[in-house]
Amino acid sequence: MKAYVFPGQGAQFSGMGKELYESSPEAKALMDKANDILGFRITDIMFAGTDEELKATKVTQPAIFIHSVALALCTPGLDRPDMVGGHSLGEFSALVASGAVSFEDGLKLVAVRANEMQKCCEKVPGTMAAIIGMPTEKVEEICGSIDGVVIPANYNCDGQIVISGEKEAVLAACEACKQAGAKRALPLAVSGAFHSPLMEPARAELAKAIEATEVRAPRCPIYQNVTALPETDPVRIKENLLKQLTSPVRWTQSVKNMLADGATEFTELGPGTVLQGLVKRISGAAGTAVDINGLT
Repeated sequence: MKAYVFPGQGAQFSGMGKELYESSPEAKALMDKANDILGFRITDIMFAGTDEELKATKVTQPAIFIHSVALALCTPGLDRPDMVGGHSLGEFSALVASGAVSFEDGLKLVAVRANEMQKCCEKVPGTMAAIIGMPTEKVEEICGSIDGVVIPANYNCDGQIVISGEKEAVLAACEACKQAGAKRALPLAVSGAFHSPLMEPARAELAKAIEATEVRAPRCPIYQNVTALPETDPVRIKENLLKQLTSPVRWTQSVKNMLADGATEFTELGPGTVLQGLVKRISGAAGTAVDINGLT
């Protein structure tokens, strides 16, 4: 069974989507439409922007979404997937690829999400850090023992957890993890504390945008970050999209559930190959991550 997976923030790079834009009339039309919807030429930043320009949340999220969806909808020879999933932002790309949300509505929703999260980053200083080589339960225990806000935010694979929260609390948790035997505890170059309670101020506007978006039953199950379970009900999909804002990305659990439900091939659609590496670590010999990013 085929699973399509879609990357999240951090996968961007200068030049992303340019070759696809130049080689596929369908992708070009889709990206030009995105420029019109957003009211600025985001393709100029995607194709030739600096790392600093691409790193801004309000640019990064729609850029990755546009690239991912263009690949999913405009790459010749792709079969319809049996299941889909996305890491954080990638969940919105997965919804479009599964037919649950239109490209236009998905992009508008991502733009609202990105702008509101950007405001949170500017108002409430926060950060994230990767904890490598420590059991999940121990990371959770340490986060719970730290004064201030710090929680596990991304369960990327066994032995790789990203924590998120207030800067001082995250740094204190990093030090505690190192003292408890973590191989590495690395602060990440991000603009805010994503998937933590520090994103709560973005909830009101995102809730309005999600409620106003038409979500149909997808053509195949989407494994959502909040539950790691396959969802097809539009009401639950909407609920989980909003909960995702301040809840952990349960990527390890999502991939394991896809495997248990019969996934044998994982195709990553979007910039970079981060998810392929995570899938291989999670699945071992049980699944195959297929690289089609050379087509971009």
